[in-house]
Amino acid sequence: MPDTAIPASQHAIQIVAPGETVHNRAKPVPAVGRTQILLRIEAVGICFSDTKLLHAFTAHPRKGAVIGGLSPEALAEIPSYVPGEAPTVPGHEVVARIVAIGDAVERHRTGERVLVQTDYRHLLTARSNAAFGYNFEGGLQEYVVVDERVVIEPGTGERFLIPVDEEPSASAVALLEPWACVEASYTVRERGTLLPAGRLLVVADPGAAVRGLDALLAAAVPASVTAVADDAAQAARVGTALEPTGLACERAFTLDGLPPAGFDDIVYFGADADRIEALEKLLAPRGVLDVVLAGARIDRPVAVDVGRVHYDLTRWVGTTGDSAADGYAWIPADGELRTGDREAVIGAAGPMGFMHVIRAATSGLAGLDVTAIDIDDARLAHLAHVAGPLAAERGVAAAFLNSRAATINPGFTYVAVMVPSPALVAQAVDLAGPGARVNLFAGFAVGTLANLDLGELLARRAYLFGTSGSEITDMKVVLAKLERGDLDTNVSLDAVTGMEGVRDALAAVEGRTSGGKIVVYPGLPEMGMIRLGELPERLPAVAAHLRNGLWTRAAESELLASGGQPRP
Repeated sequence: MPDTAIPASQHAIQIVAPGETVHNRAKPVPAVGRTQILLRIEAVGICFSDTKLLHAFTAHPRKGAVIGGLSPEALAEIPSYVPGEAPTVPGHEVVARIVAIGDAVERHRTGERVLVQTDYRHLLTARSNAAFGYNFEGGLQEYVVVDERVVIEPGTGERFLIPVDEEPSASAVALLEPWACVEASYTVRERGTLLPAGRLLVVADPGAAVRGLDALLAAAVPASVTAVADDAAQAARVGTALEPTGLACERAFTLDGLPPAGFDDIVYFGADADRIEALEKLLAPRGVLDVVLAGARIDRPVAVDVGRVHYDLTRWVGTTGDSAADGYAWIPADGELRTGDREAVIGAAGPMGFMHVIRAATSGLAGLDVTAIDIDDARLAHLAHVAGPLAAERGVAAAFLNSRAATINPGFTYVAVMVPSPALVAQAVDLAGPGARVNLFAGFAVGTLANLDLGELLARRAYLFGTSGSEITDMKVVLAKLERGDLDTNVSLDAVTGMEGVRDALAAVEGRTSGGKIVVYPGLPEMGMIRLGELPERLPAVAAHLRNGLWTRAAESELLASGGQPRP
């Protein structure tokens, strides 16, 4: 069912090498294959992750080849599959229209307006998973092909192209993806037991008491157990705890030779910082490291790979006592805010921090107190202008503080970190009070080390966690909020642009000079970037449709009708 208005070529932004983009004004629009769907892009949000792909290019874990989930023969049939050195089109915060489908497409139809969920967790790469806007071309072009064999979630049958109403503006729908990532960081489900049928490593220093394993094994039984013990007595203690399970224990005498990222759970009875850092490298994605100090002190700060906490969902727990079960006992069920929480958002006035503050301000949780922390007075003032009235309306206390000028007192029960700075992670830990949750939302690269006082972290039972991306359910949650009128995602919009302004938009996001999100309209190929505050001077007819300085559907309609140029 082809759309006769589909052109032969299009404008596209392509990453062609590390740090290098081109504005391709004649990229071919591919024909759809039998199982394929052609999307016409309405709007795309610029994300900090786009800048990471730009600089890493082939080194990015999601630019690698797909090694599982779809056959090489099927992948070869998809023109938008561009792993390795092939140029790619970034852009994963997308709303689009289906304009053509192949004759074997079953679950999609032409004319549907769709929100694009982009994280293909069912398609594995060597170090991550496939994603729209990475090893599959994204939305910074006028048209893109997706394949129905990719965009149906195995097991659930859910569509990655989520139908949306005609009413919301394209910008509002495109911005649902980053809002869904924020949502996912709070609703993420945490694991409070050993992984059933997982791989357990137990390490005991000489003389350390081995306690609490029996309680952990009573709650969940792993598939295998490896013990590193320096003497036979320690190994026997581990074996005794295993007796009720019937599992055998493989014994090792050192960590040397154990598989990197080979264990879902690691329980360490000891306090040696070097050994703790070595154990972290043995932790599998979504793995838990439980450090049992038994009253001992760690002799120095521990280098924690906060990139793995964010991307691999690794977790650090433990106890100053002597029972391994105590470390797992304080893992929360999720990352959600609680009644009476004092939340600090570090880097609050940036695009993603803005969303965290708005989410908290509109939560209506009884006794919630939110402190937005940043170092930019102008951006803080803008955040206060938008979030302050929302918080007051819902009974949420809110403060907006410049950390260079104000004293920030510790004792927060929730700290969210928006800036990928190891020093700010250490600051977040310092601000965290007993039982606090520390949400590492910032996209730290894997291998980013933060030197943390792990002993103090465990003493306070402050839970360090992070998430990356979102799932279909998260997208649907925020879509429902938008469609009910509970959330206006446009409150986070700072600037609009056509294709010619994408380089400036990427630079603004990377340089953190933007006070909010930037949305690209691919149908305006020659328009540069314009901040909303500049619209009265540059595009007054568009500015006339702003509401209290905020973007609206009417402003978007005028922008598209004018072609991004001043009206005569």
